[in-house]
Amino acid sequence: MQKKICTLVLSGVLLLVISAFINDSPRQLFLLGDSISLQYGPDLERFLIGKYKIEIKSSDSSAFKNLDIPVGANGGDSRMVLNFLKQKTKEAGFKPDVLLLNCGLHDVKRDPVTHEIAINEKEYRQNLENIYKLVSGKKIPMIWIRTTGVIDSLHRKNKGFDRYLKDIEKYNSIASEVFSSHHIPEIDLFSFTAAQGSNRFADHAHYSPEVRVLQAAYIAGFLDLWNNRR
Repeated sequence: MQKKICTLVLSGVLLLVISAFINDSPRQLFLLGDSISLQYGPDLERFLIGKYKIEIKSSDSSAFKNLDIPVGANGGDSRMVLNFLKQKTKEAGFKPDVLLLNCGLHDVKRDPVTHEIAINEKEYRQNLENIYKLVSGKKIPMIWIRTTGVIDSLHRKNKGFDRYLKDIEKYNSIASEVFSSHHIPEIDLFSFTAAQGSNRFADHAHYSPEVRVLQAAYIAGFLDLWNNRR
């Protein structure tokens, strides 16, 4: 009889331990963005240890060979993100606790000869609306990250295509209109990064390692506040 009671007690303790482990296990965060997110991603993962397990679009490292070409883990422009999510949301197992999302830098690329923009304003707005419909249809909480800026002259000096700060600001405004109308929270990485000074850039659009750490810390802090308010 005593042996049976000990067995029941041990079983109960084991269940409590398993339950605690399950309850304390990290939540799932899906990070979908351009090369900026790929660069701050490792620091963000470090800051979120024990809180979130981060998943990205792909483990394919080809995105790092040329950060301006959206392949592999790079989410690319809004059209590419929409097409990716059309497929991803069909997966029964795609149920992250939160989706961190951004697209914009590749949308505002301009041909240096024709001056044509990659994704026009009308399509960009519609793509974001369709992205929201897909994600909300799966009941996945989403947070939008505002696109980081450029210094026009610095970008022009280093690249064979153009980007302009005024376009990024316009597309950020479009995104804010779309997502605020659906009560989607925004992380203003644009303003935060711009405040890091004129030496923040490592090249035409990407940031120094020190700034990447700050970006990751800023996003991690936002997530803590967001979780506490839910």
